[in-house]
Amino acid sequence: MIPHIRQTDDQIGFYWVTAAGRPVSLPELVGIDDEPRRLVPTHLSALDDALIDAAGRWGEVLGGGRPARDEAERAQLTELYRALDRLIHEYAEAERRAGLSTEVRAGQIIGTSALLAIRARMALDRAGPVPFGGMLDEPPTGVVAGHGQFHYVDAGAAWRGGRWILCGQDGRKFPLTLGMLLVGSSGVEKDAAVQEHRDALRSVVSAAGDTGADPAVAAGAVDWLLYDWLMAHRESDGSAAIEIRSGRADDAAMIVTAADAAACARARADLALFAVPA
Repeated sequence: MIPHIRQTDDQIGFYWVTAAGRPVSLPELVGIDDEPRRLVPTHLSALDDALIDAAGRWGEVLGGGRPARDEAERAQLTELYRALDRLIHEYAEAERRAGLSTEVRAGQIIGTSALLAIRARMALDRAGPVPFGGMLDEPPTGVVAGHGQFHYVDAGAAWRGGRWILCGQDGRKFPLTLGMLLVGSSGVEKDAAVQEHRDALRSVVSAAGDTGADPAVAAGAVDWLLYDWLMAHRESDGSAAIEIRSGRADDAAMIVTAADAAACARARADLALFAVPA
C-alpha cells in the first residue's frame, strides 16, 4: 500500500490517507513521503474531478439559477465550500513545502475551485463583506458617463480591501467590475486596468495576515478582488472554467496565493476549517 486519496460516492471532496490508512493532510504527507513531488499533481487532478462533480450536482444553484431547495441542500453547499477551502489550502501549502513553482494548470483549477466556493457562500448568504458595501449609488438604466477608478477602503489598512468604482460626472459613485471595464466600457486602457487589479489583489493578500486585521473583513476583501478577477477571466459567460491568458505563470501563482490567503483568514475564525475528515 502507498498513500492514496480516499473518496466515496456520496462524499463531497476527498482526503488523503497514509499507507496505514490514517487520514492525513497533503502538506503533512509531503513531509513524510519518499516521493512528495508526485503527490501534488495527483491532488490537483483529484480536485479537478471534484469540481466536475460539484458543477454537475449544484451547477444551477452556483450559477444563480435557483436558490437552495431545502436545509439538506444548504448543508451540502456548506460542506462543499468548506471542503474546497481545505483542499485549496492543502494544495498551496504542499506546493510550497515541495518547492514547486505554480504552473498555469494549477492556477486554472485552483481558480475554479475558489470561484465555486465563493458562489456557494453567496448562495448561502455567507459571503464575506464586500468593500464599500452599501456605500455606492444604485446604477441607473442605460449608459452612465464617468470614469472608472480603483479605490481602497482605507489606504493605510490594505486588508480592508478595495474595488473598482465608476465615478459619474454628477458626483455619484457606482459599483464597477473588472469585467465591465474590459468588455462593456469605452476608452479604457485595458492592460493598465488588469495590472492595477493585479497590484491591488497582491497588496490586499499581503496585508490579510497583518496583526490587527479582522479575519472576516480580510477574507471578504481578498474574496471580492479574486472573484472579480476570476469572473473576468472565465472561458465564457456560462462557464466556471478559468483562463490564464498568455500563459502567465505569475497570474497562476497570484490566484493560488490569493485563494489560500482568503481560506486562511476564514480559518483564523474557524479553527476546524482545515481539519481532515476522520
